[in-house]
Amino acid sequence: MTEKILLVDDEKDFLDVMSERIEARGMEVTKADSAMKALEEVEAGGFDAIIVDLMMPGMDGLQTLKAIKEKNPDLQVILLTGHATVEKGIEAMKLGAMDFVEKPADLDKLTAIIKKAQARKMVLI
Repeated sequence: MTEKILLVDDEKDFLDVMSERIEARGMEVTKADSAMKALEEVEAGGFDAIIVDLMMPGMDGLQTLKAIKEKNPDLQVILLTGHATVEKGIEAMKLGAMDFVEKPADLDKLTAIIKKAQARKMVLI
């Protein structure tokens, strides 16, 4: 079963490169370059995991996480950041993030987290 991923990041180059790398691992990726676009995609549904950049203009990753969880508490959200702090990691987990991964993301580690997210989703359905 192919994993369906929503990748959210305001940096277009990063979004394109990361989606290609994830797709090369046999996963289906939908891209969103803003929190608002991501929330529209979440409405359409069907994602096994949502990967959200922490630092975005307007609505940041933590606000996006909170909005996603309000729409559907069972969605598996992974926060991705180049600006990790222990405080942000703890806050993300309290808001319901499945994991908190630092950029540059180790693709093997990220793939394992995505597969775990898909397994959790299947248990919750």
